[in-house]
Amino acid sequence: MKFPGRRKTKHYFPVSSESRIPLDWDLDGLDEIYIVGIDQLIVDVEAEVDDSILEQAELKKGESIVLPDTKMEALTKKLKEENKILGVYAGGSIGNTLHNYSVLSDDRSVALGTIPTNLSVGDDAFKYICTTNSHVDFSYLKPVSGPMARALCMITPDRERTFAIAKGIMNELTADSIPSEVIEKSAALMISTYLLRDENAPMFKATIEAVKVAKAAGVPVILSLGTSGIVRERQDFLRGFLRDYVTVAAMNEVEASALTGEEDPLLNCEKLLDLVDLALLTVGPRGLYLAGYSDKEYLRETKDMIHSKSIGEYNKFEYSRAMKLSSCKEPVKIYSHINPYMGGPGKVISTNGAGDAALAALLHDMAANQYHRRLIPKSPKHAAVFLTYSSFHQVAKYANRVSFEVLRQNSPRLSRGLPEREDSLEEAYWAR
Repeated sequence: MKFPGRRKTKHYFPVSSESRIPLDWDLDGLDEIYIVGIDQLIVDVEAEVDDSILEQAELKKGESIVLPDTKMEALTKKLKEENKILGVYAGGSIGNTLHNYSVLSDDRSVALGTIPTNLSVGDDAFKYICTTNSHVDFSYLKPVSGPMARALCMITPDRERTFAIAKGIMNELTADSIPSEVIEKSAALMISTYLLRDENAPMFKATIEAVKVAKAAGVPVILSLGTSGIVRERQDFLRGFLRDYVTVAAMNEVEASALTGEEDPLLNCEKLLDLVDLALLTVGPRGLYLAGYSDKEYLRETKDMIHSKSIGEYNKFEYSRAMKLSSCKEPVKIYSHINPYMGGPGKVISTNGAGDAALAALLHDMAANQYHRRLIPKSPKHAAVFLTYSSFHQVAKYANRVSFEVLRQNSPRLSRGLPEREDSLEEAYWAR
């Protein structure tokens, strides 16, 4: 397990006898830390189009629409003939996040879903596996007869993304295929709203089974909101689902507004904290917000400039670390905002996967926290039960940096790790 970023040794292992690793410690015997993600395994086909293509196909810009296989084939063929296709990639919101997590952590993640029973060299399923990080474990996929799902990502001149999807076998995961013991031992279970769209689909029932297993085992559940269309369709259901099962919610500002009715990102975050313990909100060219809870006893005041927007001095305690609301004796809502890294890439080829990349960074930090807690349970880092290894501010910086790497390339997935981050002021708090 790589730790998220570069730090001096003392920040990881403070100099005290109870915080040192014994020389005879069996690191190989330490329980493995990994995350699990349920996904509709899918291949992304990216294309540059103008608005007229969307109008002809009767697609609403910025949303995700399921198309019949015949209509999808005709649209894909038209784009190929017009040389509009940019590339074919392994895709899916959760698939992207699992891949990026394994690149960042250099460690295992587990994918749950369906895969065609028969794979051939060069077909969609073959390309999906070959272009996914080798640390992503496909051992628990369910083989199903039929074609793999395909998503056509159409990018208009304003860089907005519109998705057309052919379902194939993506919803055929059944509840009896959920490996309970794998989820119970994981650091987090990750799902998306795409899995919850159709209550009659086997995938919906499998997802509900998985989150119930996670909740019973105390495993954090991470929900990516996916697309604003689904949020509007299932608003009441999703609010209840978030409140009952979800620890961390990740979304962009459009999806957040569809859920809460707020336009202001900070007020969105405030309302989200009535439903979940931690919220990651990406706001495009304005960077991202991270909001959550920390106990009054463990608050750490920022050494950076304090800002006020719709919430006064909202970032005052952003050097604190995230906790579950249920773990706090005197809970305090914490907010952190960061602008795009280096102002953002000079040229954004595609925004596809940027939010998934930011979520992967957050998951990496959460998993690193669990790893360190198992390794050195008496460390001052674990005086309370924290969700993250780093502070709100540092996690936001890390998520922002990872998102930048995806924005500057023409792929929703990281091809390599990141340059190491520099130490920051707040880490002095944890050197004690």
